[in-house]
Amino acid sequence: MNMTFRWYGEGNDSVTLEQIRQIPGVKGIVWALHNKQPGEVWQKEEIAEVKKSLDKYGFHMDVVESLNVHDDIKIGLPSRDKYIENYKESLRNLKEFGVKVVCYNFMPVFDWTRTDLFHPLPDGSTALYYDKSMIKDDPEEMAQYILENCKGYTMPGWEPERMSTLKELFAKYADVTKEKLWANLKYFLEAIMPTCEECDIKMAIHQDDPPWDIFGLPRLLVDEPSIDYFLKMVDNPYNCLTLCSGSLSSNQKNNVAQIVRKHCDRIAFAHIRNVKHDDKGNFSEASHRDCDGDTGVLEIVRAYHDCGFTGYVRPDHGRHIWGEKCRPGYGLYDRALGIMYLLGIWDTLERLSPIGK
Repeated sequence: MNMTFRWYGEGNDSVTLEQIRQIPGVKGIVWALHNKQPGEVWQKEEIAEVKKSLDKYGFHMDVVESLNVHDDIKIGLPSRDKYIENYKESLRNLKEFGVKVVCYNFMPVFDWTRTDLFHPLPDGSTALYYDKSMIKDDPEEMAQYILENCKGYTMPGWEPERMSTLKELFAKYADVTKEKLWANLKYFLEAIMPTCEECDIKMAIHQDDPPWDIFGLPRLLVDEPSIDYFLKMVDNPYNCLTLCSGSLSSNQKNNVAQIVRKHCDRIAFAHIRNVKHDDKGNFSEASHRDCDGDTGVLEIVRAYHDCGFTGYVRPDHGRHIWGEKCRPGYGLYDRALGIMYLLGIWDTLERLSPIGK
């Protein structure tokens, strides 16, 4: 596996590249131009600045997370074609710097959703948490609650400037059914696939988090049947998955290892993390250690190894431990521990049965 680490950029992340370099096994940085709004073109000179920073520490920049999709594309407005052309231009610019995978999502209005960004755990650490009872019928009320309790941080898709336009966004999505959202996703992918082939860049969609409808908004990538449908809908080797074990495992009916074995050839990027459920169906992030959660981390890594996976991997959300002040879910320490645990499993499997031998 090609181990990577997500980094939000200089001045935007409490974790430094110098610290990441000291984590054994990390080869690349998963990055983005976080100052860019959906629909804007990523310019070559901006990408070059990131490359300069990463080159200093010997990291590759093969994986981007995320080149966000404009709402007009998701809604299917006439203006979508303009934003699709901008997306193509960004892909061509990324090609010049060796980018191989673009992680993105097609979630309407919100990206991943949690009700507490620093939920206390029994061991004294804190973690991201989802309480079903806290998801209000009124999304503005929920947004206000999150912004008041986020300690100065925001979740992707929950930025204050975006939350200030919630009424307008929900009005635009009012007629977007699940069927229409699927059709708009297909339109987008069919439009950009020739550019992906030209640039040798795989589009890797992230599953919806959590994997069920919220606030009356449809969610698409939620389980094995929907993933099957997605891959058949645009059956192109450049139409791929960012397979997120935590997002899918938020629904305990999902079997991530089974999906890995079924679609390993279409997984361009793997997010591996662990979640723990309570008896009410609420869940929190847990350490990557298999027995600390319900995700089945051991079987997931075994599935990747059995399938000969050589793609990109990163530890996903970690707990906040040892008093670290960091972006919710994206500290240094617990993700570094997660990397060592994942590589420990992988090294053991390699010793027992090396890939390709």
